Amino acid sequence: MKWTNSKEQYKRFIMLLGTILIAAVHTAMFACLWYNYYANRELTDMRKYFKYFYFYRRGHWTIIVLYALVLILFMKVLGGFRVGYLRNLDVLYSQILSVCATNAVEYLQLALIAKRWKFLWFSSPMLALSLLQIIVGVIWIIAMRSIYARLYPPHEMLLIYGDISPKALIHKLQSRGDKYQVKETIHLKEGINKILERIAEHESVIIGDIPSHERNEFLKFCFQNNIRCYSVPKISDIMITSASEIDLFDSPLLLFRNQGMTFGQSFLKRTMDIAIGLTGCILASPVMLLIAIAIKLYDGGPVLYSQERITKDGRPFRIYKFRSMIVESEKRGARLASEHDDRITPVGKVIRRLHVDELPQLFNVLIGDMSFVGPRPEREEITREYEQSIPQFRFRLKVKAGLTGYAQVYGQYNTVPYDKLKLDLTYIENYSLWLDLKLILLTVKILFQKEKSEGVEDSQKTALKTPPAMEQQSK
Repeated sequence: MKWTNSKEQYKRFIMLLGTILIAAVHTAMFACLWYNYYANRELTDMRKYFKYFYFYRRGHWTIIVLYALVLILFMKVLGGFRVGYLRNLDVLYSQILSVCATNAVEYLQLALIAKRWKFLWFSSPMLALSLLQIIVGVIWIIAMRSIYARLYPPHEMLLIYGDISPKALIHKLQSRGDKYQVKETIHLKEGINKILERIAEHESVIIGDIPSHERNEFLKFCFQNNIRCYSVPKISDIMITSASEIDLFDSPLLLFRNQGMTFGQSFLKRTMDIAIGLTGCILASPVMLLIAIAIKLYDGGPVLYSQERITKDGRPFRIYKFRSMIVESEKRGARLASEHDDRITPVGKVIRRLHVDELPQLFNVLIGDMSFVGPRPEREEITREYEQSIPQFRFRLKVKAGLTGYAQVYGQYNTVPYDKLKLDLTYIENYSLWLDLKLILLTVKILFQKEKSEGVEDSQKTALKTPPAMEQQSK
């Protein structure tokens, strides 16, 4: 067992070295540019500024260290270091965004230090640096992915399931065959003793959505025998993760306040919504104008589409979006967009693909009907339909609906309601201002990911797939 633990620590150390390497290389490339170009430009008075300080040379190191810190921050948030965990293209996309964001921040900093805004026109070296860093990033990803594959071969797993079909879960695991391989499945009806025997013969186990009593038996067995174990969380599990520990007695207690956000959190969140809403409206106004012209020229119909949705505590409000479908698209009743929906116009396909059809919701954020980050606003009739099979679906209404959110970032447009509820509850129960900022940054990352905007299947009117009886048994 000691050898197993040492081996695992060795693997993590190797991956940590790789992470340190790419951060150091990117920082060193910027340092070379700084010393050989920006720090010596005659058009700036930075060197004169530094000479007034006894330790002026340390100012150079300050610039470089700040660059490294900003780079690491963006890489951590966007997933630029997560080789093996994310797909190669996702890691590359994360690195591109991280490098570009870091260099933009650093360039603005240099312009402010120089005290001359015409310094902004000398951007070619920084653009060249970004391109070289992206090339280096590609090489690093390929090399580290090869190392990761040797250190961490796919886990051969036993999947335990109950009355809910495991097909959807297996399909998701198969999409990452480089990490997970389901070698065997076993139904709960086989009995706890037989399942425990099968668990002992596998290096990894994944427990599906089964009753808590049986699941706890398997979790304890895996814990006792140091077997890697994955488990599909229940709604109550998500609530437990946010509980506070009470250490007043010799018996541990968990406190569930269930009061939503504090006054301070609500104030900061609203302040951030107003600031982002105003900034977003100003910066996006040229884009919104072009979209409006394109929609009008295509069929002459209205530019905006208005629909009633519900937000915090079930309060209805009118949401505004750029119209991406034909006029009177819902004359046969309300339904979500499907994969091959013939109601979507050519202009609509483009703006939905880029998610810019939702830009008018910035005005919903400004007037207070929505927050910038929160659960996706649903229609009342669709919410009622979901509640017939998932009574807890209304738990999402403890906070305002959001333009983006946890379920929007980590889920998809066609994510089933039960999983969407879990994602939204994860956000609600773990809310923090930092989480909001992180989700905003990650939203930029998913804008061009096609799977995030894929509609439901053509045979569906809503995202509900699982028969109600099976959903109820999973609670």
